[in-house]
Amino acid sequence: MSPTTTTILLSSLATGTIITASSYHWLMAWIGLEMNTLAILPLVSKQHHPRATEAATKYFMTQAAASATILFASTMNAWQTGTWDIINSTDTTANTLLTMALAMKLGLAPMHFWLPEVLQGSNMKTAMIITTWQKLAPMALIIQTHNNLSTTILLTMGLVSSMTGGWAGLNQTQTRKIMAYSSIAHLGWMATIVTIMPNIMLLNLVLYLLMTTSMFYTLVLLNSKNIKDMATSWTTSPTTTSMTMLILLSLGGLPPLTGFMPKWLILEELTTQNLTTAATIMAMSALLSLFFYLRLSYTSTITLSPNTTTTKHKWRFKQTTNTLLLTTTLPMSILMLPLTPMLL
Repeated sequence: MSPTTTTILLSSLATGTIITASSYHWLMAWIGLEMNTLAILPLVSKQHHPRATEAATKYFMTQAAASATILFASTMNAWQTGTWDIINSTDTTANTLLTMALAMKLGLAPMHFWLPEVLQGSNMKTAMIITTWQKLAPMALIIQTHNNLSTTILLTMGLVSSMTGGWAGLNQTQTRKIMAYSSIAHLGWMATIVTIMPNIMLLNLVLYLLMTTSMFYTLVLLNSKNIKDMATSWTTSPTTTSMTMLILLSLGGLPPLTGFMPKWLILEELTTQNLTTAATIMAMSALLSLFFYLRLSYTSTITLSPNTTTTKHKWRFKQTTNTLLLTTTLPMSILMLPLTPMLL
């Protein structure tokens, strides 16, 4: 794909998200979501491979269905209330439909089936865009309407997502699918807290974006598509491999790393609201996710793969990938836990 085409597509992607996040009218929000979907499709299908075409088709169908449902919900709300304002979505049926549609756009369980398949069919950089930037527009709509959305539905979806992300991720060997289930689990944590304390959800979203971006970019640098590739990644760059372990543990939510912060705050808030059962289930599901993060970090850094050569470094071309994005996101992905009191 030519640089001009890529620039136009990425600009359209950014514009769509900004239109949705800054809109006050439901039709403008819908137009932003459609721009977003149409701009990412060529990026998903650019590999000229049946799997990439399949991924683009699945992505298009789910996103189109979700957008149509959002349009239907907003029309129903306008019919009942006489207004198209996003903030004044007060019709219960319309809000339930809206919650389902936004969950489908994000990939929350039980509408999560498209996400692992689409990521597996895309290349690493497109997968990174889908799991990070593409979450911003639906999240902006959820934040704007959180006062009217059903806490019970979101809490249930959050619990199911965190459990699904943990259980389904245990069985995977492909790094993109592991990151997809990791994304589902993290979004579950956000959905659980959004109607109770939107500030914590925003903080969780920012930290999730930082950690996921740095993890995907590490996978791009190490060219690791499955667990077997991770086992030999130390020969490419021992420093990057050791940083990978820290990012993985941070994603798993281990103290004293950044990833512990949102889990700690969410569990504390759920307990304060007397949702002790929900908090316990969330904490148990975090252990499931932690298992496959630990398995990846164990494979990449703690064990050495059987080598037939005596050389310490893998033969390779000079690294051409720009590492600026990784150097900015990585320190924040690991070291931000002491800043918790300032961020609240």
